[in-house]
Amino acid sequence: MTTTASIAKTLDAKPQGWMSGLLMLVAGGLQAFSLAWPWARGQGDGLLTLVGGYGRPLWWLQILSLAVLVHALLAAGTARQAAGRAWLFGTAWLAATFWWLFISMHTYGGLAAPLAVAAVLALAAFLGCYYAIFSWLFKRLFHTQHALTAMIFAALWTLAELARGWLWTGFPWGAGGYAHVEGPLAALPRWVGVYGTGFVAAWIAAWLAMLLWRWQTQQRVLQLKPAAASVAALSLALGGLWWLRNDAVDAPSPQPGMSVALLQGNIPQDEKFEMGSGVVDALRWYAQQLHDAKAQLVVAPETAIPLLPQQLPADYMDFVRQPFVGKNSQQAALVGIPLGDWDKGFTNTVEGWLPGQAQPYQYDKHHLVPFGEFIPPMFRWFTELMNIPLGDFNRGALGQPSMNWAGERLSPNICYEDLFGEELAAHFGNAATAPTVMVNLSNIGWFGDSVAIDQHLSISRMRSLEFERPMLRATNTGATVIINHKAEVVSALAPFDRAVLQGEVQGRDTLTPYARWVHALGLLPLTLLCLAVCGFAWRRNRSAED
Repeated sequence: MTTTASIAKTLDAKPQGWMSGLLMLVAGGLQAFSLAWPWARGQGDGLLTLVGGYGRPLWWLQILSLAVLVHALLAAGTARQAAGRAWLFGTAWLAATFWWLFISMHTYGGLAAPLAVAAVLALAAFLGCYYAIFSWLFKRLFHTQHALTAMIFAALWTLAELARGWLWTGFPWGAGGYAHVEGPLAALPRWVGVYGTGFVAAWIAAWLAMLLWRWQTQQRVLQLKPAAASVAALSLALGGLWWLRNDAVDAPSPQPGMSVALLQGNIPQDEKFEMGSGVVDALRWYAQQLHDAKAQLVVAPETAIPLLPQQLPADYMDFVRQPFVGKNSQQAALVGIPLGDWDKGFTNTVEGWLPGQAQPYQYDKHHLVPFGEFIPPMFRWFTELMNIPLGDFNRGALGQPSMNWAGERLSPNICYEDLFGEELAAHFGNAATAPTVMVNLSNIGWFGDSVAIDQHLSISRMRSLEFERPMLRATNTGATVIINHKAEVVSALAPFDRAVLQGEVQGRDTLTPYARWVHALGLLPLTLLCLAVCGFAWRRNRSAED
């Protein structure tokens, strides 16, 4: 009888090593493309139109490319070989996902191109090690029972995603679950969030790989009944969850809603902090739009006002606040501005200006960007190579209160803070005080005209799915959009246009299951579930050896 090890060794001997490595690099690249298709923005025909056009997430490509990796792990002769394949896949996937960091470091930071390329690759290679480690464990815990093997892979893959999102302050940009803001798995985030959705996607990918592997290793005979039963069970479960989701999101909201104006200044990033050009341009344009906007809520993006208040011309802040702070005003504003001084430190802040309130609402960014808003220990030498105004900002508290206006509770977050849904959940402990509308203020002009814009849009849409809240996005260069509580983009500005987006938003006040359990326990339940699957597999293997 042919053993599993000998089968794997035979399969692994067929392709040359370099071919296996090339396949992993291609599959990893396709995993990145599944998050935001990088070609044919706004036009194209044939295949380009078929896949959905520029910036669209492709849920099926995410699953298929991951299935290629799982098959390669099954075919690997050793755990070490499996780890190497996963590392190549992960490095290619992550480098192709956030390659645009090169633009911030080289184009705007002045770092030499070879060093910028090396920095992006080094970050991707380091983060790829998470997937290598857990793939090594997958090979060690492999079980001949295919249903258990698929669960083992899904659990370990999710643990790798969780580790990437938590260790070293976390950088979970490009997690596989973000490809599923559309498609059949979009019913899941309100229950299990982006990581739970990624778990199910990984389980499906593992099942597909197991079917192919079984066909190759067992005389090209497939046992279709178990596969068909799994597909039927999953389809019924997703159908039920989708029905429950629609029943919840289609219920009428008691929130009054409001008119909004989202400002997109399109200040060139290489001029944004230059006193003789971008600063003057920003101060003039945003002041004019704040005065002219006809909406109940006006939102200007992160650092729309690029100077500290004490650096501004005399009476400038009084002038821009004037339409909002009068007792009879019918308008409020949220505006990005840095605050602080050299003695107390600085914060990346959103100020809220409300009628009749002399003291503005203030939200200080909690989750700071490494190398952008704080410099990790021993890395100051690296940041000094770049011509970017970097510094160490003070961190705002977790779960800061919302701004109450016109019957809605508005919860700001700044730039990539909306990447951390488990932190946003700190606002959702009580339905009576939870935000009814989320507001993201961003400037990702650092990354040029790249898929970073579209990837960030999918991140915001995932938060809307998880919490069933509308999300307003006011950005410097895009994507400035209004997202409803169903994660649908109902109105948007074209990237890199200087314009104002007018629209309506209506908040929601119910709490999703995800919001409830993540607020109470964080991501611990999902982590424990994955560890329990791995522990069960280890016990089964030990029992079989005995």
